[in-house]
Formats: sequence, structure tokens, C-alpha cells
Amino acid sequence: MAERGASEAEVVEAITEGELVPAKRGRMAYRHNVQYNRLWGQKRYAIKQVMPIVKEEHGRTGELPGLEVQQGLV
Repeated sequence: MAERGASEAEVVEAITEGELVPAKRGRMAYRHNVQYNRLWGQKRYAIKQVMPIVKEEHGRTGELPGLEVQQGLV
């Protein structure tokens, strides 16, 4: 998660409070915007979008290793 720029707390917040949206290959994503107000690559952003990608397996939903957070800055 850290290599993608999101903390564990932000991912948990996205899953519990985010909007459920379809993702690729039959997966789902929880899209959530959080206050950022920092520089990212020499540009200041007020909002950071955290979007954990999840997949349901055998009746349970879990994060996918390596795909658990896809972050975009708005």
C-alpha cells in the first residue's frame, strides 16, 4: 500500500465508506476521496483518491495482493 501512496487506514476507510464501482476482470473497487493538500511529483493536490480493488472468492471478499490499492490523484 505504501508504495502506491496510501496508508492502511486510508484503505480501510475506502472499503468502509467508499463508493462500490465495477473494476476489470470481474472485480470490484471501493472509490473514496480523502483530503491530501500536499505535493505529488511537483504538483499540489487537494484531494487524493484511494481505490482498493477487491475480488469475491468462495463467498468472502478480500484484497488482491499487488492490486490492493490503485491510487489516482484528482
